[in-house]
Amino acid sequence: MPAPAARAQSVVEPRFAWPLSPAPSVARPFDAPEHAYGPGHRGVDLVASPGQDVLAAGPGYVVFAGRLAGRGVVSVEHDGGLRTTYEPVEPRVSSGDQVSQGQVIGTVAAGHAGCPAAACLHWGVRRGEEYLNPLRLVVPDTVLRLKPWEGVVA
Repeated sequence: MPAPAARAQSVVEPRFAWPLSPAPSVARPFDAPEHAYGPGHRGVDLVASPGQDVLAAGPGYVVFAGRLAGRGVVSVEHDGGLRTTYEPVEPRVSSGDQVSQGQVIGTVAAGHAGCPAAACLHWGVRRGEEYLNPLRLVVPDTVLRLKPWEGVVA
């Protein structure tokens, strides 16, 4: 069985949209822990504004919406055993709610430790106990276009 850090880098097809609009900058990247209780950053911190809408990254069901360790948290279960988590937020959904991709599930709350901006959204993804890099799951905004070969000089 591969080490947790190796498993955390497993390949998953992009399927999610950004949980903030417009696409945010990353304040702190994903850092896979070497083992289950080891140090690491089990998600990404995205630069946001206090009160900014938080969007469901994909369709699913809310499995938790409330306060946890003094912070507002929303967790959404998606097909394929993936679960996204968003914090700190003021939830606008409740446990058991069905959500669609891009639906507002809460608003960003200020006060995320280590955030270099007015506010950051911590966005995490896991499959079972395996933490994944959420950035690898975002469908790119790039549109590919094929151009004709006629008239191209090699």
